[in-house]
Amino acid sequence: MDVSDEGLVRRFRGYALDHDNAAHFRGRLDRRLLLNRCGDCGQWRHPPRPICPGCLSPNVTPTAVAGDGTIHLAIFLHQGPPADGVDYAKPYPVVTVELDEQPGLRFTSTVIGAPKEAITIGRRVSLDWIERAGAPLPVFRLNDGSDR
Repeated sequence: MDVSDEGLVRRFRGYALDHDNAAHFRGRLDRRLLLNRCGDCGQWRHPPRPICPGCLSPNVTPTAVAGDGTIHLAIFLHQGPPADGVDYAKPYPVVTVELDEQPGLRFTSTVIGAPKEAITIGRRVSLDWIERAGAPLPVFRLNDGSDR
């Protein structure tokens, strides 16, 4: 989706947008999760930075990931700042998922459509999308029957 910088800032209010991550947020408008990949050493990196920390190449490109992975960390928030779509009356899950593209490549979001007890470290998940405050948000869903 072609959107101006001003339009991007309006669409993603509350996010710290900058030159290094603007392409990633533009990808979200097309429901594509983009993470940086180095064109020289091939390593994936997140969060976005202008230079690959592995080989120091500036040849990094926002590249779509499939979004499949394994829950590496899970916490449940019982309180926090007000956020559209977040209900702290029941524990709100925050997970860090190790993506299949590369060991150690991790992305943090939430899991939707699952009870708290089912959200455990080692569970397989897949990328999904929801709208939050008028903008697409990458989230994860548990893969049925595919825990450890």
